[in-house]
Amino acid sequence: MPGGKERELKRRIASIGSTKKITRAMELIAATRVVKAMQRADAARPYARQITSVIENLAAGGASVDHPLLHEVDEVKRVGFIVMAGDRGLAGAFNSNPIRAAERQLMAHQTEGKDYVLFCVGKKPTAYFKFRNYRVDHAYEGFTADPTYEDARRIADEVADAFISGEVDEVELIYTEFVSMGTQRVSVRRFLPLEDTSVMAEVGGGSAEATASYEFEPSPEAVLESLLPRYIEARLFGALLDNAASEHANRQRAMKSATDNAEELITKLSREMNAARQASITTEIMEIVGGAEALGSGAGDELDVAALLAEIAGSEGATRAAAAPAATAATAAPATATAVLDAGPYGPGSAAPLPDGSAPSAAFTIKGNADSMLYHRPDSRSYAVTGAEVWFDSEAAAQAAGFTLANTHPSPES
Repeated sequence: MPGGKERELKRRIASIGSTKKITRAMELIAATRVVKAMQRADAARPYARQITSVIENLAAGGASVDHPLLHEVDEVKRVGFIVMAGDRGLAGAFNSNPIRAAERQLMAHQTEGKDYVLFCVGKKPTAYFKFRNYRVDHAYEGFTADPTYEDARRIADEVADAFISGEVDEVELIYTEFVSMGTQRVSVRRFLPLEDTSVMAEVGGGSAEATASYEFEPSPEAVLESLLPRYIEARLFGALLDNAASEHANRQRAMKSATDNAEELITKLSREMNAARQASITTEIMEIVGGAEALGSGAGDELDVAALLAEIAGSEGATRAAAAPAATAATAAPATATAVLDAGPYGPGSAAPLPDGSAPSAAFTIKGNADSMLYHRPDSRSYAVTGAEVWFDSEAAAQAAGFTLANTHPSPES
């Protein structure tokens, strides 16, 4: 029967093995999803690059608009934060990094006396800021792992409305940018207001010649004004796709690390369990060997057996006589009879003559044996202790000498 420690280790190993199966499955699922997320992000980049290029070309060609998304205020009093994280955990530091970056930005603006408006994308940032008693004005949940363009449009419309209405004077976008499978970094960028067309013409990669061969209806300014809302939608959609790919990559890495740790812990606990089992087996063997040595101590030592019998003989002569049958009690042995261990007609170990006064057979001997005892005296324990066998030439002679035939081998305690 295994010990308590061994049973506990078996339960822990089984529990960790079950957890390892779960983390392994989650690792494989995340590996599949991150590939799809990367493909979606790569497919969305050409559209974002193209719309950016068109806006820069229009600005370089002289198109100038007075769009509300381009307005910058002289004094920023309220800042909006679009914080992107995930709906679920078990993804390493994916959720905590952008949340902490957003909290640092928020606290920095608060020290300057500015108010804030939170646009939380994902359950994790919403729960975090609500738990710390921040005011969460807008929350979007349930699509961070697989965002659609409609999700990006809905968020962009609400952010643009808040900016145009004056609810916020500036908007910052905080998300995890996907660089590669091994690299994802937190990005903090200004989302609104957009750069002025003059800045786009100077800094952007647009070319005035690119628009010279095109005619715009009703005008380049009208086209540019209609493209600006699509531009912020494309930027936000690209950030959502990067955020989703980063989530799957971080989850795959975290689950792989958890699986490796589970394997290492199982190996360590298995070694401890084997050591405990070996210690238990060793203890049992030692107990068996110790018991066998205790049972076999004194075996074959005829001199000690004889000495113990002789010591008991003097004090038990009267008891043996009293135990004899009533018919022979009247002819009790003389009180002067004593034991002779090394000579005499009674043989070694004889203590007194028979009740009828006759001597036992010359075949009467005492032999040391640790295995069994054919005859024993009911009023003496010395034979059980020494493991001695008292031999007679017949059962009648043994009973006449005060010994009783044992049906079974007596235990040492008897």
